[in-house]
This record gives sequence, C-alpha cells and structure tokens, in this order.
Amino acid sequence: MLIDEKYMDQAAGLRRMNNPKPVRVIAVASGKGGVGKTNVSVNLSLALIEAGNKVMLLDADLGLANVDLMLGLKSQFNLSHVINGERSLEEIIITGPDNLQIIPAASGTQMMAELTPQQHAGMIRAFGELNTDIDVLVIDSSAGISDSVISFCKAAHEVLVVVCDEPASLTDAYALIKVLNLDHGIQRFQVLANMVQNEQEARHLYAKLSHVAGLYLDVNLNMAGYIPTDESLRKAVRQQKAVFKMYPSSPSTRAFKNLAKKINQWPMPDKASGKLEFFVERLIKYSATAEAD
Repeated sequence: MLIDEKYMDQAAGLRRMNNPKPVRVIAVASGKGGVGKTNVSVNLSLALIEAGNKVMLLDADLGLANVDLMLGLKSQFNLSHVINGERSLEEIIITGPDNLQIIPAASGTQMMAELTPQQHAGMIRAFGELNTDIDVLVIDSSAGISDSVISFCKAAHEVLVVVCDEPASLTDAYALIKVLNLDHGIQRFQVLANMVQNEQEARHLYAKLSHVAGLYLDVNLNMAGYIPTDESLRKAVRQQKAVFKMYPSSPSTRAFKNLAKKINQWPMPDKASGKLEFFVERLIKYSATAEAD
C-alpha cells in the first residue's frame, strides 16, 4: 500500500511538471510606510486561501521584515540564507495559518536592504525553481521606490497600491506609480484604500489619485476595494494574530473576503510578459501547452 501511495505521489508530481499551471503574482506596494501594507498582505493571503486558492506569501521587505512577527511565527532561516547560498528557497519556507506558505526575509540586516538590482533579479529568477504547488503568490514589498520595490513590482502580474487618507500617502503613491510607469512601462495598477471610514471615503481617495495620474501618466488605475478602520484589526495586531482568523465576523475581515472574491475574477496570466517574472518557466510552459490544446 505504501509503495502504491508513493507511486501515486510521484505520478502526481510528474503531471504537475508536465502540465504546469499559471501562478497569479500580486505585489502589494505603497508609496510610504504606515499605511498597513503588511496587514493587507497577510489578511489578503488568508482570504484568498478561504476563496479556494493555494497561497504563498513572500516577505519582500528585505531589511525590515515583519510578516512572521505579525503572525507570531519564528523562522530559523530566511532569504538572507538563500542569497548567501546557505539554503534553497524551499528550505526556508514556513507554514502559517490555514497552510499559508511563507517565505520570510531578514529583519535588521543591512546587507539585505542594500542588494543590487542584479541580486534582486537573481533572487526573482530563483523562484522559477520552486516546485511548490500554489495558485497565488502575494509579495509584501517594502514601502517607497527602492530598487527592491521596483524589481518585485516588475516581476508581478498585478501591482496593488495601498493608500490611506493622508496627503503624504497619496503623494508618495503617485510617485511610485509614476516611476513604475515612466521608467519601467507598467501601465495597470490596482488601488486599495485602507483604514477608511466607508466606501464613499475610499472612492474619494481613488478619485484624487486617478485624476492626477490621468493628467500626467498613461496608466490604467482600477479601484480594487477598501478596508475600513476597525478596532478588531488593532487588537489582532497587538496579539500577533491575523484579524481574518481572530475576528472572522469583523468589518475588516468581511472586506478582505470581498477583495479576495474580486481578485479571483481578475484575468489569469497566460504567458510570460518578457519582464522578470516569478515562475517564468511555468508560465512559458503553460502558454505552450494552452496553444497546443
């Protein structure tokens, strides 16, 4: 019986290799810190799992990582060990709530915060070697417009820009969109209003950002949704828990569920775009398979 199960596992692995599926890659970014970007990344990942996806969360805030801290997890190894050649990507993955696969980064490590664009590119390409069966990769990038943010946003299929009702948040979000558009050719952005009172306030923020972007840039901004101000979320953060798990009926949890449903309706990637891309080998093979069918 054990031999049969082992054979079935091997056969399933071969089927996955020979018939790879596309992986949706979402970079969660913000122009400035303090807008709740990591909270969005963590809870969105869990909402996507509940919506039927197998999800991996990459902590790409390379010098100030905190995804594992936010969930009360401890990681023995992280991306710094991959960069140094001490561990493979598969060896540093830790498991979070609901079987969320997490790739932790280092915190307080200057070397990780000062990687060159070439090192970012090499790390991104390394993801093509992962055999982990997932549907969505969520990237929690650092705030601002550093080389790492640019690299990871270029590697993603969708860039989710998190904003809140602060002048600096909107100004810096526009600066991020401007750099990605004018210098790197990214034209489509998803905008998520966070810590707002209601949908009206969220639409007002989106309208202001969309108006300015429309005047000076050739971009397509879409309103992905909004996350309301919620005391439950603050309580969950203090206890190093995800609000999605700790307060399943809270307003913010309901909003993350709505966001996950909307993301599931976004068009799936069907081929590599020519930019640096996670799982590029899978995407190319999937495209070839789809065309042959």
